[in-house]
Amino acid sequence: MELKTARLTVLIDPAKKKAFETLCARQDVTPSQVVRRLIRDYLIQHGVEFIPSGSAKIADASEA
Repeated sequence: MELKTARLTVLIDPAKKKAFETLCARQDVTPSQVVRRLIRDYLIQHGVEFIPSGSAKIADASEA
């Protein structure tokens, strides 16, 4: 888990936002958790290395 956070503002259709929040609630996850997972998976899928804050380990495509 990351120790530091940064804000990301995303503009989306209100109906999609409501559907997303409803689905997240049904799955007992927060929208932020889902977005963080999507971003992490996208970076890994494209071979982009990153170091999560609070971690010395480098995540890359070979760990997927």
